[in-house]
Amino acid sequence: MNELIGRDAELARLAQAEPVLLLVGDVGTGKSALLEHAARQATAGGARVLRAEGSESESSLAFSGLHQLLRPVPDEVDGLPDRQRAALRDAFGAGSAAPDPMLIGVAVLSLLSALGEHRPVLVALDDAQWFDRASLDALSFAARRLAGEPVTMLIGVRGGDHLPGFGRHAPALALGPLDRPAANRLLDLQPDSPTGHTRTRILDQAGGNPLALVELTRAATTATRLPDAGPLPLTDRLERIFAARLDGLPAATTRALLLLAATDSAEPAGPPHAGDAVWLPAERAGLVRRNGLDVRFRHPLARSAVYHAASLDDRREAHLALAAMLRDEPDRRAWHLAAASPGPDAAVSAELERTATRARRRGGHAAAAKALQRAAELAPRREDSARLLVEAASAAVFTGDLAWVTKLTAEARARTDDATLLASATVQAGRLAVLTGRHTAVFAGLADAAEELSVPQPAAALDLLTGAAVVRFYSGLDSQRRRIQDLLRRLPEDTTQAWVRAVSDPFAGRAELLRLLPKLTAEARAKPERLTAVGIMAWLLDETPQAVNAFDEAVHRWELQGPLPEGLGGAIAWAQVERGRWGQARESCARTIEAGRAAGLDHAVACAIAVDATVLAFQGDAATARAQAEEALTLVDPLESRSVRVYARRALGAAAVAEGAFGIAYDQLRMAFTADGAPVHYHASYPALADLAAAAVRCDRRTEAAAIIERTAADLAGNASPRLRALISRARGLLADPGDAEPHFRAALADPVLEHWPFERAQTLLDLAEWLRRRRRVAEARGPLTEALETFLRLGARPWIERARVESRAAGLDVTATAPDALAELSPQQQQIVWLAAGGLTNREIGEKLFLSPRTVGSHLYRSFPKLGITARSQLRDLIEDSASSTE
Repeated sequence: MNELIGRDAELARLAQAEPVLLLVGDVGTGKSALLEHAARQATAGGARVLRAEGSESESSLAFSGLHQLLRPVPDEVDGLPDRQRAALRDAFGAGSAAPDPMLIGVAVLSLLSALGEHRPVLVALDDAQWFDRASLDALSFAARRLAGEPVTMLIGVRGGDHLPGFGRHAPALALGPLDRPAANRLLDLQPDSPTGHTRTRILDQAGGNPLALVELTRAATTATRLPDAGPLPLTDRLERIFAARLDGLPAATTRALLLLAATDSAEPAGPPHAGDAVWLPAERAGLVRRNGLDVRFRHPLARSAVYHAASLDDRREAHLALAAMLRDEPDRRAWHLAAASPGPDAAVSAELERTATRARRRGGHAAAAKALQRAAELAPRREDSARLLVEAASAAVFTGDLAWVTKLTAEARARTDDATLLASATVQAGRLAVLTGRHTAVFAGLADAAEELSVPQPAAALDLLTGAAVVRFYSGLDSQRRRIQDLLRRLPEDTTQAWVRAVSDPFAGRAELLRLLPKLTAEARAKPERLTAVGIMAWLLDETPQAVNAFDEAVHRWELQGPLPEGLGGAIAWAQVERGRWGQARESCARTIEAGRAAGLDHAVACAIAVDATVLAFQGDAATARAQAEEALTLVDPLESRSVRVYARRALGAAAVAEGAFGIAYDQLRMAFTADGAPVHYHASYPALADLAAAAVRCDRRTEAAAIIERTAADLAGNASPRLRALISRARGLLADPGDAEPHFRAALADPVLEHWPFERAQTLLDLAEWLRRRRRVAEARGPLTEALETFLRLGARPWIERARVESRAAGLDVTATAPDALAELSPQQQQIVWLAAGGLTNREIGEKLFLSPRTVGSHLYRSFPKLGITARSQLRDLIEDSASSTE
């Protein structure tokens, strides 16, 4: 308990049992001691404690940290739903499929929630800076969803180390040095408490570090003469103290300690039959602690001291011995062989390359990249080394670490003159750069590289232009469109060119691009990974039905489960919003937000948040929608990312409409267009046209709005899609003189294809019905009103439901429907849960779809039942059926 002297404030913070808390401090500040204290307290209070320690040597093994944490609960893992259990088996190398990172996160969350059903759970993670990235992603996924669960996650991490996935704003408790009185109390409690000048020297050199105080005291009281205190860094000084304890230890003990230091695994280490005779001397020297067969160093500094005190030859022999012990664990064996290699070794390089392949199959992209990077260092031939570095960069792209990708590609360029490899290296760096928010600089780099490769490597140049086109979409800069067009003229014709043109300028040659869509779709079916690209192209061309079909087929045949958002990944969510699949859209957004936050890709997160905010606004949750849209604007530079800027303004406009604040709505939607009425973004601005007109009518801004509508109509001319023509017609109907509105509304509803945009069509139907009723054509208004209300009810668009009901009553329609009213009182998330539960899904299955724990799902249902006037889950199906039939 000595280490907890002077930590009263920290202990009080631990007692608050926050869902997640990072213990941040330098080596020796007492993170491990506080975690140990928390574990003892939790155990005494009847809680279940799960523990794992990060290991520097195992940080390259995908899911090793998670496996260590869950190893004590195999029965509970077996009790998970089939898909979740299979995902964990795949992650731990026992399955055959590539694991879904999101499903693994859901499995961890479900497991912790299930454990918490019987008693509280403490998850204690020490030295988390050495956890492998795949484990951190899964644990951070669960950590962000622990609110309301009887689960506490305490995480010890070294100061100055960013913990991927947990963000820089995660709740943290910084462990600083002890103050002078506390440091003196700690010295007083030592077996041989120092006095006089020796105490002063220890206090000065330790600087309040608890471990340094204890260990310097031990060194001072056991030494025959205390050496002069030099200006050595504290860590070096402590390592020397630990290393000094090796003197006089038996040879077998020294060898066992070196084996333990070399493996640093959670598994028992050392000679297979090592017993008391081997370990007791090390334990008495204060180097290790034992719990049955489990032997661990008392502190990472002890491991470091033991390892670095050994000669290079002794370390090499230790790694070779461990490799021999691990013949059934090829990944760990490969890393020990690599550590034992004094120079290039083709065989070990090949072993690491195979390790990388296995890591990729398990979704461990960081582990794969590290293995390939080390394989490149050991490859005897420079050409092989360069190839492996490019492959490492390809894997590292999916970690979101642009600096690492850039370093790997730079090293590859330094080792080869092979034009193909160099081009591939450039493409890999560009893939990740596209996902960052520095659009102007990234575009310039991609375009310049494409120009340089246009003659020697045209295929690579086109790959780079696909990335440049995505950046052009994000930024919305017209100068980038012109640069892309110029570069395309230098390249041979290819179907990929059509995709680049669609992304960078979808309406300029829309008719020609539409003719190419069937061919591209047919080609994509042979290569399922290209289906997403076809879907993006179709969405950009306002062919939303084709887009949704392509995305659905991609999910069915290929599974979109990469750990990072793809370029223009927001297209999937937007297409689902337009098609009326709002629940699916929110699921897509949740995946992108989760992956983007874990990788630190703020732009991808901002885009998904803006889409999600729009759906929430449509469903009437204006406050949450506004908060999310405003967050999206803080995550990007609005001058660099015009697409997100417009999406966020559209969401803020929809939130204002939901609250009836039409003046605010107009001001927000007006910002989707420039002062002279041009679109701020060449694609994202246009869907706001009709909503802009609707707000303008209600705040007397008709003239300004009409000028924007007519300018847009003139600019698009014959290139406007049926959807945009319908939006323009609706806007004209809203802004027209009362006697002239009907033809415009009828035109907006004329094309049957517009049924594929149900919310937009329902809004137009409601506008038409309102116009008809005000012209005393009440009987004609009832048909559009009934259809509009049915659509709004199906979508859960609460503000529009209420508006349609008011209008329906005025038209003499019976809209008495208590159940839909009750449903409308639920939050959008509660509505999703209710609909899924009514469809027969269990809480666990709903949790998988919405990335919630079963307990959270159950809590939402429990709070929803009284609002719905029901008492049992079995009543939900009838409730939903009554809701759907109430407008028939």
